[in-house]
Amino acid sequence: MLNPTLITEIKKLARELQPELVNIRRHLHANPELSFKEFQTAAFISKRLSEYGIAHQTGIAGTGIVGLIEGGKSNSGNEPAISDSRLNEKKVIALRADMDALPIQEKNETPYRSMNPGVMHACGHDVHSACLLGALFILNKLKNEIDGTVKFIFQPGEEQFPGGASLMIKAGVLENPAPSLIIGQHVQPDMETGLIGFRSGKYMASTDEIYITVKGKGGHAALPHTYTSPLLIAAAILTELELEFMGGRENKPYNLRQDVPTVLAFGKINSMGATNVIPDEVKLEGTFRTMDESWRKEAHLKMKKRAEAVAEKMGGSCDFKIVDGYPSLSNDKQTTETAAQAAITYLGKEHIKVLDLRMTSEDFSFYSQRIPACFYRLGVGNKAKGITSNVHSNTFDIDEDALKTGSGLMAAIAISSM
Repeated sequence: MLNPTLITEIKKLARELQPELVNIRRHLHANPELSFKEFQTAAFISKRLSEYGIAHQTGIAGTGIVGLIEGGKSNSGNEPAISDSRLNEKKVIALRADMDALPIQEKNETPYRSMNPGVMHACGHDVHSACLLGALFILNKLKNEIDGTVKFIFQPGEEQFPGGASLMIKAGVLENPAPSLIIGQHVQPDMETGLIGFRSGKYMASTDEIYITVKGKGGHAALPHTYTSPLLIAAAILTELELEFMGGRENKPYNLRQDVPTVLAFGKINSMGATNVIPDEVKLEGTFRTMDESWRKEAHLKMKKRAEAVAEKMGGSCDFKIVDGYPSLSNDKQTTETAAQAAITYLGKEHIKVLDLRMTSEDFSFYSQRIPACFYRLGVGNKAKGITSNVHSNTFDIDEDALKTGSGLMAAIAISSM
């Protein structure tokens, strides 16, 4: 548990580490790599871990890194190393960061702007990795104050399906030893540096891709008796699904029948027709997001049946395909309360905010579906400095003072969660 002396020491280490954290973050930002191609990023992180004297494994699910810091509080330091059987009896806290960047051309003119054309750390994964490295350095320094084990995960491919988290889980990162819970953090540019956000329970949505091919019978536009327009069928399907699953735009993102946050939206319609040519088919592409896994499965079936029924009634047909993406993310109540209390103790109550629901998605959700989890937000904005750009924009940047907050707080949460 945190005590005043330990808090003081963590803050001291975080302040001393700040210049190094800035250099680490800037190196990562200047050398971004796309999902599942984080080879140099992983090598850099591994090198820093080795310099800290922290044992780890590389090459997990491709470029992932996993390791342990074993606490020594329960022994004198003269006892033999903890056996595998004893290790499994101790509480294991997992800390996670993602490493991949986005296919965006950076427009910032900072000295640390991306050197890789068309690739940018526009979602803060450079920050996440730098903060986790900082937290591990602090925890390793204070391991004799830790009554448990810290398992750390640097994962690839958060931005690309099927999600690096799912592949890391398949590779066994939640086993040998099995974490009791997992902690992750994410940058929040519309929240000022020094602020931290938590939300217990449902927090982020699942995300699925929808692909519909609507089939009719093409022909000359001047001869309506000879064709069955797939465009009209597609329009009817969109209208029907909108009313069924959204209840009208004024109610978004809440589904009236299920009282579950839900978004159904289509962003792409393609046909090969012309002003006087009715095509044989139309292709629709969209997204479905919700926060209830049971309703998610039920909605998939309802959408398919409803679309097929509309097409058949109008003399056509449709092929309805749903590609399952990330599940919904739910923060465990006790884990989140413990983390939030650690943040209050470490930073002060005035620095802690309650987060709103988000219909965006995160592959951290794969962990949250398996073990108790807390995914919180790290404020990185600074309006006075003009640092206000949102994530996934080509001018995204952070107030680097957030690095010492992010690293110190993650270390404090890990210790408090033991």
